[in-house]
Amino acid sequence: MTNLTLTAMTHGGEALGRDENGRVVFVPYAIAGEEVRVEIVESKKEFARARLVEVLKSSPTRVTPRCPHFGNPLSLSLTKGEPARVGCGGCQWQHIDYAAQLEFKTQIVREQFARIAKMPDAPVLPTRAAVNPWHYRNHTEFALNEKGELCYRALESHELIPIRECHILDAPLVALFETLQLEGADFNAVVLRAGENTGDKAILFKSSEADPPEIELDEPVSIYFQVGETVVTLIGKRAIEERIGARTFRISPLSFFQVNTPMAEVLLSLIQEFLAPNADEILLDSYGGVGLFGLSLANRVAHVIEIEQNPHAVEDARYNARDLANVEFHVGRVEDILPKLDSAVHLAVVDPPRAGLARAALEALAAKQPRAIAYVSCDPATLARDARRLVDLGYRVNKIQPVDLFPQTFHIECVAQFLRGD
Repeated sequence: MTNLTLTAMTHGGEALGRDENGRVVFVPYAIAGEEVRVEIVESKKEFARARLVEVLKSSPTRVTPRCPHFGNPLSLSLTKGEPARVGCGGCQWQHIDYAAQLEFKTQIVREQFARIAKMPDAPVLPTRAAVNPWHYRNHTEFALNEKGELCYRALESHELIPIRECHILDAPLVALFETLQLEGADFNAVVLRAGENTGDKAILFKSSEADPPEIELDEPVSIYFQVGETVVTLIGKRAIEERIGARTFRISPLSFFQVNTPMAEVLLSLIQEFLAPNADEILLDSYGGVGLFGLSLANRVAHVIEIEQNPHAVEDARYNARDLANVEFHVGRVEDILPKLDSAVHLAVVDPPRAGLARAALEALAAKQPRAIAYVSCDPATLARDARRLVDLGYRVNKIQPVDLFPQTFHIECVAQFLRGD
């Protein structure tokens, strides 16, 4: 066993300390500022990972987790060592007071920009709190075990944890979850989805078998069945709808949409603020999905160009833009399409996957010289990397606003404003 004093929270959600040799040790379910006893479970030359055994001195921000599936039962009242149990990996920070979660996320973004972007004074604002710190997810996926039970995977493991309750699902999904009965079912996964502002609900069954199941319904819900890349509608509508601001968006089963509806509205508000669009400008919406950002701003600009690789999302976006005459769509990878785009670009919003902007996409974007870029990121490390590259190509980082789309987890969304020149 090893005793540690923990000094920081890391980008992966663990607390960080150093052993007697100065080696970094990562400890899940612990909190910066605590003194703990741990057991080393993975030892490398440069770092180690440890299992929390006992909290010797608790952080004042430590709270009792709400969920019985949360991975570690340690609490302020615990006086004797109790090892971490294997628990659900969906949440990593339920043991941390929510105000402290926000502060830790701000610190993590600042650390990533200092270390990766070489910007120790990056303009990182305090993390914007979630409208709902609990019951916010409008989309989730369960795996099934051999008993047909709905499961999440354990933290950093493929082990399946049967779930009886989930405190981050929004109310419509809780209702679906509590009524879903799958005895004897043989699915690879079950996806639940809801439109929080429309009341639409849907279930997607993923299977390796070609024959769809027999289904009985007690409430209105759309049912989809997927084998490989093929999805068929068994019951109900071909897609759910969600309303953000003044627009309603169709979202088909294989299209991406933000999982936190109230905070998606916050993202949209920030993008509008950071771009400050003018009526004669052309807006580029890269990784545009079903059109949430670009279509919402279409009535404020002269023209919108959306680039999106997922053909299902583009089909939805075209439908969602059926009342707009100033939007064009390109299907493919941004790094393939943007370098060949002839149009001028005055404003850009980019919402790439966790890997960030491909270098070819980033360089093509900078070459277009939009006066403002709103970069929506779900990974502060790749955001910091891309910020360094954009600065080197003539942009400055004016604001970085962390937004808490994922309370009770270590995941951090940011919207960064880049302006051209000095």
